[in-house]
Parts: sequence; structure tokens; C-alpha cells
Amino acid sequence: MSRTVRPARRVGLARRVGLALPPWIAHALRAQRGPVPWSAVTRGALAGGPLLLATVLADRASLGVVAAIAAMLAGINDRPGSRRTSVRRIGVPALAGAVGLLVGTYAGQHLGAVPLTLVLTGFGLVAGGVSAAGTVASGAGTQLLVTSAVGAGMPLPDPGWQSVLAFLAGAGWLLALRLVLPTPGSLTGDFRLDFRLDFRFDGERAAVADVYDAVAALLDAVGTEQAIARRAALTAALDHAQDALAGPRLRRYAASAAERRLRAQYAAALPLGEAATALAWAEQTVPARASEGPRRLAAAVRGSTHAGRLPAPTRTEPALRALDDALLQAAEAFDRGRGRDLHTRRRSLVSLARTVLGQGGREYGLRAGLCFGASAAVAQVLHHGHWYGSHQHWYWLPATAVFLVKPDLGPLVSRVLCRAAGTVLGALVFAGFAAVLPRPEGLVALVAVCGALVPVAARHFAAQTTVVTVLVLALVMVGGEPQASVSRIGETLLACAIVLVVGHLPMPGQRGGGVRARIDVADAAAHAYLAHVLSESGDRAARWTLRREAYRTLAEARAAIALAAAELPALARHSQGADEVAAVLERLVDTTTACAVHLDDTGRLTPRHTDRLAGLRDELAERRGRVGRHRTLA
Repeated sequence: MSRTVRPARRVGLARRVGLALPPWIAHALRAQRGPVPWSAVTRGALAGGPLLLATVLADRASLGVVAAIAAMLAGINDRPGSRRTSVRRIGVPALAGAVGLLVGTYAGQHLGAVPLTLVLTGFGLVAGGVSAAGTVASGAGTQLLVTSAVGAGMPLPDPGWQSVLAFLAGAGWLLALRLVLPTPGSLTGDFRLDFRLDFRFDGERAAVADVYDAVAALLDAVGTEQAIARRAALTAALDHAQDALAGPRLRRYAASAAERRLRAQYAAALPLGEAATALAWAEQTVPARASEGPRRLAAAVRGSTHAGRLPAPTRTEPALRALDDALLQAAEAFDRGRGRDLHTRRRSLVSLARTVLGQGGREYGLRAGLCFGASAAVAQVLHHGHWYGSHQHWYWLPATAVFLVKPDLGPLVSRVLCRAAGTVLGALVFAGFAAVLPRPEGLVALVAVCGALVPVAARHFAAQTTVVTVLVLALVMVGGEPQASVSRIGETLLACAIVLVVGHLPMPGQRGGGVRARIDVADAAAHAYLAHVLSESGDRAARWTLRREAYRTLAEARAAIALAAAELPALARHSQGADEVAAVLERLVDTTTACAVHLDDTGRLTPRHTDRLAGLRDELAERRGRVGRHRTLA
């Protein structure tokens, strides 16, 4: 789902009369809003539909179905951001999906019901554990499980290797559209740049400009109740820009002047964000003109122009002097345009293995493996008992369970409610279209329309499920399966029941491991940052790297806590108190930032700084023991 849209406020009768809905209901009703992503809509319309049409005309409809499914899954991962990051975000899950399709196809052909179920259960365990490593890993785990179920449960007339090539072609086609098609309005800017290719960096440019806007918004909110939310928004903008600029590359360093300039502009925003955070911590009065400079820098980034003259704030306090110095450095960086370090910390294989095999990864893998394996076992019983009637494809049940069970995709009960509602509506809508549309041309057109609607429908899981249900039912009907709306509704409701039961079963070990693992990582990052600042090291680059790591891990912990809190009480209680720990960690990192700025200016800390640090560490030690195991924070 899109990362740039804002969560909509709860609407309807409950808000008007002041009723407080339970979190698990409120999350299911919460949608996202924002401008229509026309670029993604265009790519969706040009992806699955044309591929399917070409294969139908070539009398290879079965391969077109596989290619269109791949394009659909790639479209779900086609989120806003830079073109370079889309290579990893779309390409890595597509490769995992190809592996799943290959193994699932041959396993379905050569294994009996029991061995096949064991293989799929093992896939669920592995994919669940790997999904704990991050967003891209989660997407790869999802596609691995979905395509293994499709390969095993939807026998195709083509050899397995041809189906895999068709899958890669479908995902590769959408990725090619993402890389080649310019964003509307992006062919503008400074004509001293190569404007013909300037659109390549429109995602990076928008992300960096958003950072400067977020700094300006935080400065405007200093001393108000909005300061905490604005600081969180600055963290999100910095994370997004860092990801946009740090995507995969053929060379180690930026190869073009435009990219080097963007990297310099991003690096110049870090001391500005540091100074703005220190001002928000001190709750000092900030002159109104203080935010004008960052806003002018944001406009310069968006227009690919020079920053020009910037207004300087009053230099009466250490944080204001730091802001003034940061503005001067930013102006120099904009004019010089040399590439700078992105201040990212590369995760080692040991760190990734620790995440996958740790408490959070084990709990994630066990939950996903049990749900996927149980749904595959039930599907096998129904399939061999001939309960499907004329519908021989049994993949829908385990594939549905995949989208329901993954914790990072949303609270369990919320996704169950949305999936059930979306599938029922989608199946009924498709039944109506199937009764009137000509075949196959009408169904091909329906696939193209649904592909265009996927980016818009991603704002709510029920809406996305509706569109995807219509799209998949149209695809399998083009592939030769009879109209299957009624059976798909029954299988979806059965998958919902399986996931609800298995997801709430007692698990070995302590529940809520994913949340506690995130808190542990954020705790370690915060104290590493604090230790570096208190050491009074002059290495600013290392300090900004540690600061970025501390805020990023805190944001990830906050997201995991919010999802866990929206579960049913039986699951939500295992993470109670985690939000208070995260809040204390955030105040500790903010205080550390204020200490860093003050040490730069005066070389010593005030009693206010030291007292606040001591109080926060004591409070953290007290609250930390209430969520998970106690650790020494001294």
C-alpha cells in the first residue's frame, strides 16, 4: 500500500456522537487518502491487460494468465518512491515468486497430498521468518507462498519452466514501465541539467524536497502540541529520502551530476533536522522567518534550481545558531552539488540472520507456517474429496491465508473482516460482468481496468481485495476455468476461519515477540547514539548515521506496536506497555540530539540536559521490564 498518503480520520456516526470504537474495529474502517497516483494507474492499465491480449491472440492464454498474475503482484508492490528502489521492491519479490511457482508446479505434479502439504508448510515457516527482515523481504515471502500455492493448485498445460519465464516476463514488463515512463510534470527544471533524462530522478527529488518541507513544518510547530507529530513526520520524510537515494546501483558512487546534487541536498538537510529537533526539545520561541529558508530549499529541489539567498534566523541560542550554520552549509551544498554520504548503516548477514532466527522471526514463521499449512491441508481434503465439483483448482484457500496471516500487513482481525467483505463484493461484481461480457475480449478488458484500479484500491484492504478478486476470477476464466464466484466466497470464508483459529492458538515461547524484537533494536540504536554523543566525538558523519538509525528503528517499532495494538484483546495484551517504552525512547533520542547541538556550541551540557537524560534512563529501565525481559541500560 502507498506510503505517501495520510491516514484518514475516523468518519461516520461514531465520530459524530463521540463513541470510541475498539481498535480492532477502527483499524478495519480506517482508509487512506491522497491524490490519485495517475502514473501507477497508467502502468497498471498497460501491464496485465496487454500481456493477456497478446497471449490470447497467440493462442497461449495460459501463459498470459501467469504473466498477468505476475504483473498484478508487481503492481501491488509498485509504491511511490524512486525508480531505483522500485528495482528492489518489485524485482526481489518477483524472483521469489518465480522460485515459488517453479517448486509449487513440480511439487504439485509429483508429490502426494501429505508430502505436498508438508512442503508448503515448510515454505510457510521459511517465508514467515524471512518476512521479519523488512518490507522487501516481506513482499518476497508473500509472493513465494502465493505462487507456490498457485503452481501446486492451478495445474497449467505448459511446462513449468515456461510458466516461470512467463511470470518473470509479466513482473519484468511492469518494472520496465516503472523505469521508462516519465512521471507527468517531471520534464521540467534547470536547463543546465540534461532535462531530457531529468525525469529519472523525480522520485528522489520529491523525497528530498519533502524533507525540507518537514523541517519547515517542525520549526513552525516549535512550542506547540503539534511538535511531536511534526518531528515524527520529519523522521518519515528522512527515511523515505534515504531509501529513495540508497537503491541498488551498478556503480558504488553516484554516476551523474543530477544524482550527486540530490545526494548533497539530502546530506545538507541532516544538520537542519538536527537543529530543528533541538529547538522543539527546548520549546523555545522561534522567529517566524526561521522556516522560510527550508521552504525555499524545498522549492529549489523540486525545481532543480539554485537555492538563492536564504533568510537567517536570530543567533541568540545554541540551537538557533546551529540552524543558521546548517542553512549556510545547505546553501553552499546546493551551489557546489557534490555527492555526499547517505549516512546509512548496511545490515550484515549476521544481523539479518539474527532477525530471521530471533524471537520475532520465529513467532512470525511459526504463525505463517501453521496457517499456510493448515489451509493447504484443508484444500487438499476438499480437492481429493471432489467437493470442488467442476473447479479443480484448489490454490485459492492457501493463497488467501497468506494475505491474512502476515502480521506486517496489518492486524489479523482487521484483514479478515476486510478480506471477507472484499471477496464477497468482488465475486458478486464479477458474476455480473461474466454474465454480460463477451469472451475473451470482454474479460481481457476487465483485466486491464482492474489493473488500473489496483493502485487506487490500495488505500483500503477491502477495496484492494475487491479489485484483485475480480481480476483473478477474470484471469482464470480466460484460462479455461468455469465461473467460480460462489466457490471463491466459500473458500475465502473458510480461510478466514482457519487463520482466526490458528492465529489465536497458544504458541511456544512468549507472544508479542515481533514487537519486543523491534523495541530491543530501537533500544540498542538509541543507546549507541547516546554513547557517541556523550563521548564528544568530532565525527559528525558517524553521529548522523547513528541518529538516523535511532529514529528509523523507533519508527519501525512504533509501526509494529500500532499494528499489535489493533489486534483482538487476546493478542493485543501481549504488547501492552510497548507504546510507553517507545515514547520514552523517542524522548531519549530527542534529548540526545539536543545534547549534541549544545555540545557543538558550548562544549558542555547544562544541568537540564543531564537531569533529563538521567530521568529518562531511569524511566526507561522501569517501563522496559514490564514489556519483555529486563536489560541493563546503564
